[in-house]
Amino acid sequence: MTKRVNPMADDLYGILELHRGATEAEIKKAYRRLARQYHPDVNKDPGAEATFKEIQKAYAVLSDPQKKAQYDQFGVADDGPTQDYGGGFEGFSGGLDDIFDAFFGGGGGGRRRTQTARQGEDLRYDLDITLEEAASGVSKEIPIFHLESCDGCKGSGREAGTPKVSCPHCHGSGQIKTVQRTVLGSFSQVMTCHHCGGQGEIIKNPCKKCNGAGREKRSKTIKLDIPKGVASGNKLRVTGEGNAGEAGSQPGDLYVFLSVKDHAFFRRDQNDLYIEASIGVPQAILGVELEVPTLDGKAVLKIPPGTQPGASFRLRGKGMPSLRGGGIGDLHVRIQVSIPTQLSSKETELVTQLATLQGSDTAPASFVDYIKRWF
Repeated sequence: MTKRVNPMADDLYGILELHRGATEAEIKKAYRRLARQYHPDVNKDPGAEATFKEIQKAYAVLSDPQKKAQYDQFGVADDGPTQDYGGGFEGFSGGLDDIFDAFFGGGGGGRRRTQTARQGEDLRYDLDITLEEAASGVSKEIPIFHLESCDGCKGSGREAGTPKVSCPHCHGSGQIKTVQRTVLGSFSQVMTCHHCGGQGEIIKNPCKKCNGAGREKRSKTIKLDIPKGVASGNKLRVTGEGNAGEAGSQPGDLYVFLSVKDHAFFRRDQNDLYIEASIGVPQAILGVELEVPTLDGKAVLKIPPGTQPGASFRLRGKGMPSLRGGGIGDLHVRIQVSIPTQLSSKETELVTQLATLQGSDTAPASFVDYIKRWF
């Protein structure tokens, strides 16, 4: 039976049998070794395919500098949609032949990989809103800084009007191929050309505005429409407002993470709200119409005679709206009875009379003692 690569299945470094702080080369080396070991075309044990997928997932995060940094800091790397890495070795999926194509050029008639510019990075923005704003929905303008494609070179990195220059090291293919001779035969190893970064072109006349980067940092204000019913932890995606991609490729997205501030007196549980209201002893005994706050004003709550401390009453439809359109929650009002600690002589006399009417043999030692007996 195929075992998990590491019992710490939720630790991406553990899945690749690495220590935290492993270098890029160590991550790639471990991935190659484990993926070859657990590839379903090689390993027929039950569970090999599931283990192979865990290895792929771990490598997809740890091989991406941005996702790796996020994972190292927060322990998670799911703030945005996971980029599809193709399911195999650096973009290859399928059978074992694809693995040898990726690392040895196919071993005899291997396929050629086409290098493409990387999509822009996703960005994160943390936004605090009030409970009232979460209930009604709100529009916010948020300032961001992101990388945009350079106006001077349109993202190419070349000075306007200068021609493309093919990389002399890889002859425009973006790859360097070497041949290794072993006792098993000759193998062609294909690697990304480090002179041009796999683009097949070099920049001889860099853009003066962006110094050849193809991107430049700019500030921008974005209007964000926040729907009703959001809660802390919800995130909104603003498509295309992340960093611009390399060489004019597709930009990343902006993810806005929402945090709803604690309210002064409302407590929220999903779509329901909870509040405490204090009334006096006479009101608890005789009943009262109590005015209570809600998110959209005030409402009248009828407190019946004989209400006990801790009793809870519900106002239907006075809670939070559902984010997915499933109606509105309720407001729950918990009653606290305020018992005075000091009474005037007249109040003491009246309480004594009440105690007598209630059939007490003796007057209470104090008003508090009497109220304890009453409730």
